[in-house]
Amino acid sequence: MRVGIVGCGFVADFYLMTLPNHRNLALAGVTDRERSRAQRCAAHHHVNVYDSTDAMLADPSVELVVNLTNPDEHYRVSRAILEAGKHVYSEKPIAMRFDQAEELVALAEERGLRIACAPCTVLGETAQTLWQAIRRGSVGKIYLAYAELDGGLTHRLAYKNWLSPSGIVWPWKDEFEVGCTIEHAGYYVTWLTAFFGPAKSVTSFAACLVEDKKTDVPLDVKSPDFSVGCIEFESGIVARITNSIVAPRNHAFRLFGEKGVLSVEDGWHFGEPVLLTKERTNETRFASKVLRKLPWAKSPTPTVIETLPPVRQADYKHRYDGGTSHNIDFARGIAELAEAIEQRREPRISARYCLHVNEIVLTLQYPERMGSPRKLKTTFVPMDPMPWALP
Repeated sequence: MRVGIVGCGFVADFYLMTLPNHRNLALAGVTDRERSRAQRCAAHHHVNVYDSTDAMLADPSVELVVNLTNPDEHYRVSRAILEAGKHVYSEKPIAMRFDQAEELVALAEERGLRIACAPCTVLGETAQTLWQAIRRGSVGKIYLAYAELDGGLTHRLAYKNWLSPSGIVWPWKDEFEVGCTIEHAGYYVTWLTAFFGPAKSVTSFAACLVEDKKTDVPLDVKSPDFSVGCIEFESGIVARITNSIVAPRNHAFRLFGEKGVLSVEDGWHFGEPVLLTKERTNETRFASKVLRKLPWAKSPTPTVIETLPPVRQADYKHRYDGGTSHNIDFARGIAELAEAIEQRREPRISARYCLHVNEIVLTLQYPERMGSPRKLKTTFVPMDPMPWALP
């Protein structure tokens, strides 16, 4: 399927570098509202440049357009793509306002088009390995999930030196103004909803703890740099998710079950190991306590930690190196969407799934605006695991 990319900012390189991983995708070209940026991107990746978004949308050979504009432009650009009769894959969020996200999904359905949204890490090897362990009952009934997305004091880091492979500067002003919850919460909200189905309510708290980020120019919007929320799922699972750019970096994801704990240290890596922690079965808690007091004992632990075999190795060619804090096949979501369109089936990352994730994430960041606790309006048909992650 021929695809076009609108937006040649910082993240575009990671999509362009992983696009060749997928033989069902052919890049028609790129465009950006700043022509110099589009030309720089195109020269680095040796791809075609469209004069404008309108020119790309007028090309009948382009069937799917990837929206990599800044978040405030997602709604406007995605709407224009749909009105041009083309499918959409958008960077997160699908829209900054929930009513706009609802409108995009309704428009896509009305016109028989598909719209999907990043992140696609739920399609990665780590998430699929974890999901397989859940389906197999590796820790029995799961009661509780903890998802951490702390990034450290970002404003004190050398973020002005962060460059994409083609030399695009990290868009710090936009990132601070959009807020870390909208930028990051989706990485684990997508996992939780895929594993456990639709949520029924969200209770959240958010605050801007560091109002003065000491940026070169004042921030026009002071978005929350900390949020914490509890998500209750229709299946009975409860999840706590924390986002911040204040607490030290921690991307741990843990599932607490009747028979043990499943955990991942960093879900931003497609090849991150999945750990299974269980209590020892050959000694009681009392025996363990007594043994620990013996002079020759080596502080025995009451648990055994096992690394689960991955459903498959994350050995695809990433085609980018160094300087990034993640190892993600960014184009995998586009490829899955294109395959679904060609096979005339519902994409795993479906429009209704994206809308549900959008409602949860916006509630986490804007509890006053969305209402907290919020009884969710949206739902979705649960997705299937990837074929290579079965049974």
